[in-house]
Amino acid sequence: MTTQMIWLVTIAAVAVWAVWTYNRLVQARRVADEAWSGVDAQLKRRHDLIPNLVETVKGYGRHEKGTLEELIALRGKAAGAPSVPSEAAARTEDAIGNMLRRVLVLAENYPALRASENFVSLHNSLESIESDLQMARRYYNGAIRDYSVLRESVPSNIIARIFSFAPKPFFELSSEKEAEPPKVTFEK
Repeated sequence: MTTQMIWLVTIAAVAVWAVWTYNRLVQARRVADEAWSGVDAQLKRRHDLIPNLVETVKGYGRHEKGTLEELIALRGKAAGAPSVPSEAAARTEDAIGNMLRRVLVLAENYPALRASENFVSLHNSLESIESDLQMARRYYNGAIRDYSVLRESVPSNIIARIFSFAPKPFFELSSEKEAEPPKVTFEK
């Protein structure tokens, strides 16, 4: 083989590797985007359920009006936000999850509310949505992990940098405090 032939084979091998790596990065990014759409769909289901849950609870807990208003405000903030993963979106959704748990804790103090078929149905729907949301979050975070490993590993990080494959955030709790169960006190 001549030197010229060796250079051509080397250049061709590098080009094939670059195209293969680029395609792997694109695929990982698309999987991450698809995973986010699953999280987003579950969040929309949750947001759609909130007004019904709030209206059902309102009649039973007049003095919890502040909690319910805060939940509606958070829902409005989340529904108005762009549908892209971000730390701010994760914090808002974590706050909504905490508020929903507080509303369900409130229901424990109202036996008539717990016995309401409408509330039971909404509660079961919410549990199902929260379970689906957790699975969607885990899938999304796994897709982000795979994308990040590929994006940051040598030598694929060279292609990622050249073609500006941006990092994507994980969807996680922003603090340990958010993982704690809600505490509700009643003034009489």
